[in-house]
Amino acid sequence: MIVRMSRLSYRYPGSEDWVLKDVNFEADAGEFVLLVGPSGCGKSTFARVFNGLIPHFYGGELVGEIEVCGMDPREHPTYEFAECVGFVFQNPENQLFFTSVERELAFGLENLGLPREEISRRVEQALREYQLAELRDRSPYELSGGQQQRLAIASVMVMQPKILVLDEPTANLDPFTAVRILALVRRKTIEEGVTAIVIEHRLEVALPFATRMVVMVNGQIVDDGNPAEVIARQKHVVGRPQALELVERLIQAGLSLEVEKPSPEHIALSIARAYKVGEHAARRKRGSPG
Repeated sequence: MIVRMSRLSYRYPGSEDWVLKDVNFEADAGEFVLLVGPSGCGKSTFARVFNGLIPHFYGGELVGEIEVCGMDPREHPTYEFAECVGFVFQNPENQLFFTSVERELAFGLENLGLPREEISRRVEQALREYQLAELRDRSPYELSGGQQQRLAIASVMVMQPKILVLDEPTANLDPFTAVRILALVRRKTIEEGVTAIVIEHRLEVALPFATRMVVMVNGQIVDDGNPAEVIARQKHVVGRPQALELVERLIQAGLSLEVEKPSPEHIALSIARAYKVGEHAARRKRGSPG
């Protein structure tokens, strides 16, 4: 396991209330973990433990057993997590500092002391993958919100982290770009074994890529497992995507559906297959040639 947390609890400085309470969590390489829950339940606080922002930046009291990439965030400075954990904030302006898109992408790699040829190769690849090539000389502050979000994600992914933590990564993106970005993250989990921890409220966008869903309520993990099964158990907490509502009603109406993934695209394909099977059976019943 690349992440192990046991009986993890945390409270901010000067507070008597624990924001995280006895959290148990493990994650392995290649997982795409969708972290959901009501506003204020502790999701963002939990995410900040992964790279040591908690406790080093925010202070407070952090207790329990914690191991991220073999390190305890309480015992290692934040910079030691740079090669292992990439973090993307909900507001991209919080992590963009340089005068051009290209410099933004190169900065972290230069800090790692990589050869110039490797830096150039990774930067060019990121510019292509995140559709930033035409913006390479632009200031990050001249970009739209969606472009800034793509740059923030690219500036983290260019470091090739083992763990990628995304806090509402599609908040400033249109649906098409959001799907494209999350698909790219999923590809990294498959091809490179990256572990993705994604906080996302747009379930319809994120569900096709999630291999696992974790639900938090009042600072505790209340469910963890297969996304479709977790939604069925926790729909009173996380809601229920309209596409899944449609599936439920069709099944209740007698249509036999086998949905591989809880996404609109897969559901549409399942309905089309069920319709063809039903049409074929009806023709056979009437004695018509199939």
